[in-house]
Amino acid sequence: MKKIFKNIGPGTLIAAAFIGPGTVTVCTIAGVEFGFTLLWAMMLSIVATIVLQEMAARLGLISGQGLAETVKKEIGSPVVRASAIVLILAAILVGNAAYEAGNISGGVLGLQTIFESIQINVAGLRINFLSILIGVLSFVLLYLGNYKIIERSLVTLVLLMSLSFIITAILTKPDMLAVLKGLLVPKVPKEGWLTIIALIGTTVVPYNLFLHASLVKEKWKDKDSLYLARKDLYISIILGGVVSIAIMVCAAAITTAEVSNASDLAKGLEPLYGSYSKYFLSVGLFAAGITSAITAPLAAAYVARGCFGWKSDLRSKKFRGVWMIILILGVVFSSLGFKPIEIIKFAQVANGLLLPIIAGFLLWIVNRSSVMGTYRNTKFQNVIGVLILLTTVILGAKSLIKVFNIAWF
Repeated sequence: MKKIFKNIGPGTLIAAAFIGPGTVTVCTIAGVEFGFTLLWAMMLSIVATIVLQEMAARLGLISGQGLAETVKKEIGSPVVRASAIVLILAAILVGNAAYEAGNISGGVLGLQTIFESIQINVAGLRINFLSILIGVLSFVLLYLGNYKIIERSLVTLVLLMSLSFIITAILTKPDMLAVLKGLLVPKVPKEGWLTIIALIGTTVVPYNLFLHASLVKEKWKDKDSLYLARKDLYISIILGGVVSIAIMVCAAAITTAEVSNASDLAKGLEPLYGSYSKYFLSVGLFAAGITSAITAPLAAAYVARGCFGWKSDLRSKKFRGVWMIILILGVVFSSLGFKPIEIIKFAQVANGLLLPIIAGFLLWIVNRSSVMGTYRNTKFQNVIGVLILLTTVILGAKSLIKVFNIAWF
């Protein structure tokens, strides 16, 4: 047992990052609005996550560098290099700020069921005190600067949330034939494009590709540990995917027409917790908000460190400065008067739209012999990687067209 827990590593942190408020919210909305119809999109997301995160983990372990610093090193032209760095920084900072707002809003959504919202004025802005509370807790965990403390604190929370949704999904006694059909037969409902891209965005989180490449170096020190890194990844992501599917199955049994608060989200857990379900989910959303609120700023700091060549120190002022900015932006954006559910869903869609940019850089790097040597991508891995990249581009384009159609017409 000690050996098992000793080898639990970055994969758990990656799973904890995507099993956050966004996953609970978007998967519940997908289940309520479309039943089992979009289960295939979650299955696609799980496969894409495993493929892309394996590339990121392999890159970090073999090259000894993160994705951002490798891209910077491998591009010869100063103009192209500067453009790539600006593109990466813009994608990650914008995406992470939106994602962080969604994480904090998810935590607030959970706490609002138990505590009353308290509005306070900060520099002319009316900010929810609960947002500040979550921000402070995240700040303390990040400021400790110890990866192992963060890693171990997430394992129990992820397991508890996972177990509850899986048990509840079984208790709802779903039609297994309908579930299998939803998993294996792609079907796009008329109003389902944005939900599909949100499901992908909440699972294949762009910043996780940077985070994973950086964290495997701190857990394992040599190429011989690639087997352990892969095992850690596969187990964590598959379990995370099972949880996401379980949430959608639970939600399909909900009779509510619209999901607007934590009580609506909690109806999926009523078969297991009864009238206490909203309190359990509230605590769960809070915990999920905290875990995800840690990883988004941390990933942004790793990206900035790689782009600017800062020293490898979690406690350095520059490193801390970046995650502080993302954390503050998340607190502010989550308190501007928008509904938490809308902020969370927007963050997932933004992530889905930014994914092709980051995945494209990753796919290019893991094919470089100068970086990966004999560990570069195989033809099969490239075929799968290109298919995933093309799929995300097509889905992102369809989503943009959908958004502009809504805006113009």
